Amino acid sequence: MAKKSAALFQPAEFISLRWSGDSLLILDQRRLPGEEVYVEAKTPQEVAEAIRTMQVRGAPAIGIAAAFALALAARGAKSPLQARRNVEKAVRLLASTRPTARNLFWALERMSKSADSADDLAASLEKEALTIQQEDYQTCRAIGEFGAELLPARANILTHCNAGALATAGWGTALGVIRSAHARGKQVSVLVDETRPLLQGSRLTAWELEREGIPATIIADSAAGYCMQKGLVDLVIVGADRIARNGDAVNKIGTYPLALLAREHRLPFYVAAPLSSVDLRLASGAEIPIEERSPEEVLTISGQFIAASEKAFNPAFDITPAPLLSAIICEKGVLVPPFERAWPKQT
Repeated sequence: MAKKSAALFQPAEFISLRWSGDSLLILDQRRLPGEEVYVEAKTPQEVAEAIRTMQVRGAPAIGIAAAFALALAARGAKSPLQARRNVEKAVRLLASTRPTARNLFWALERMSKSADSADDLAASLEKEALTIQQEDYQTCRAIGEFGAELLPARANILTHCNAGALATAGWGTALGVIRSAHARGKQVSVLVDETRPLLQGSRLTAWELEREGIPATIIADSAAGYCMQKGLVDLVIVGADRIARNGDAVNKIGTYPLALLAREHRLPFYVAAPLSSVDLRLASGAEIPIEERSPEEVLTISGQFIAASEKAFNPAFDITPAPLLSAIICEKGVLVPPFERAWPKQT
């Protein structure tokens, strides 16, 4: 049953997360594009490790993985009380994995509410996790359709990091817009920032676009300004891991300077994200915790040291102030500033 449902999410031949009924199969994104390998997680601890080590990444995908981790936590307990204790323990563990992505905490909160009213805890949590996965796919399709309306018939698009099928249940946010525009017959081509230090652009985004037959060219992160200056970019579209009430958007490190460059060159700068990434409890981006990862990610490539120093500063995200955003594309439509007045009541 679960495998049949998964097929509804992704029309291509890959999907980042597959629920088998008693385990979560995770496409190990660290090994792409060289190898397409699924790792099997049978415990919440294994899912947490997959999130922490970025076997699975992208805010929506992290939330979906966490939801299935709680379903796993409720299985095999000797009593209903023990099942609830296992779930509560798993919530604390998963919440400690990555602090920035709002979808992680949104999914844990939603799953916890589902657990509160459940008679059969394991069955209820499995059903809710599958629902979250399916809803995310439908949400991204809606984002794609609204975003595709914004794009001209021909467009050279710059994107950063990976906000595609790999980062979601199967369609994507920023890449979902590009994918939807391509499906409509619009002539889109993509400049893909390599996205140092983990190269999610050159490894993952380019891999996805090639499979879709969408023209893509990888550039060094530092080449973006030159490409804009030469008229090679018509617009920028990125995803977001968390958005504050005022519209400040947190995304992969390197996004903020792209927004500044886009403003300087009078180019539209769009953020595509589900409403589950919006955190109305936080007034501005200054309140969003920014994850700092291991210096080794900067100092090495594929385990090989490339630097002369052992010191590196490695913030995983940066904050793009709301005034630099042309619009936020979500599943309810295209939101424009002032964002405080634009959020749908459902959020």
